[in-house]
Amino acid sequence: RRERAAAAADEEFSTEFLSAARAVFNMIDVDESGDLEKQEILTAVKSNQKVIKFLVNCGNQNLQYLLVPSRLESALAVLDTDRDGHIDATEWEEAIETALSNKLAARAAKRELQAKAATKEIEEFTAEFRSAAKKCFELIDKDGGGTLSKDEIVRAVAEEPQVISFLKTCGDENLSFLLHPPRLQKALEILDTDKSGEVDVDEWETAINRGLAKRLDQLAVERERRNRAAEKADAEFSS
Repeated sequence: RRERAAAAADEEFSTEFLSAARAVFNMIDVDESGDLEKQEILTAVKSNQKVIKFLVNCGNQNLQYLLVPSRLESALAVLDTDRDGHIDATEWEEAIETALSNKLAARAAKRELQAKAATKEIEEFTAEFRSAAKKCFELIDKDGGGTLSKDEIVRAVAEEPQVISFLKTCGDENLSFLLHPPRLQKALEILDTDKSGEVDVDEWETAINRGLAKRLDQLAVERERRNRAAEKADAEFSS
């Protein structure tokens, strides 16, 4: 599914990029001759902010060098493949295809880095969450019996800051309800699946796993929001 989404995003990106490139060609070609003369390029790269913004972000070094006076002549020589003294539509499109290929490669590399970062984030968060959950259980289990009685829970949610902090953000509704006296008894009944009157390690872990799954979903949503924002910034060619 992730691969299909990436392919669809790249297809949309490519369409928008090529459209922006055609628009920039037309902006530079003020005499509408279908060719870009050196003077037209010089004028555009000095005064047309949309042209400048596109070239800065286009992904083709020779197109970017059109913005650098000391490199402009050498860039024109490379772009003008038939050596007729100007850049025609075919030469422009060839340069743009190179630019697009570079941009797509950069997007793929960025996605790979994001995937690795996401894996690391998930692993680190999971380890920290489980460690905090274990510590929370131990803080509640004052007698070290391996189960949590109602009295132990009531005392802990009133006196233990670490317990209170963890339960507030643990992601499991019934664990969070242990902090609310009117809901505590009902929450205990749900958590105590074997009806022993206490919450044992396995029952605690079941609730913790539910909470962890919810927290990881929340992290994924936030991560996707950040990635979309980055992709939107990358797609702003000449707006």
